[in-house]
Amino acid sequence: MQLKPLGNNVILSAAPRETVTASGIIIPDNVSNDKMKRGVVVAVGAGKLLENGTRQPIEVAVGDEVIYSWSQQEIELPEGAEKKKYLVVAADEILAVINK
Repeated sequence: MQLKPLGNNVILSAAPRETVTASGIIIPDNVSNDKMKRGVVVAVGAGKLLENGTRQPIEVAVGDEVIYSWSQQEIELPEGAEKKKYLVVAADEILAVINK
């Protein structure tokens, strides 16, 4: 099953959450930190439709690792015998691309 984002939306595969710090402190699921807001771009929509009828291109590409804000929709899709979690995020909610 493939997801195709519409308009100004981007599909992300959520990066795994770190549950233990380097010093061994366990981080509960309800605690937020920047590492929990990372994802990898899986698909990109066509862009925001402007008043003049053109589309504003989205600045990220498939494969980019990004940091996003809290506004997202989580969905699960079957992938083989397991379900995989994806996030639908508005392009405006992507804050940065992580360059390695």
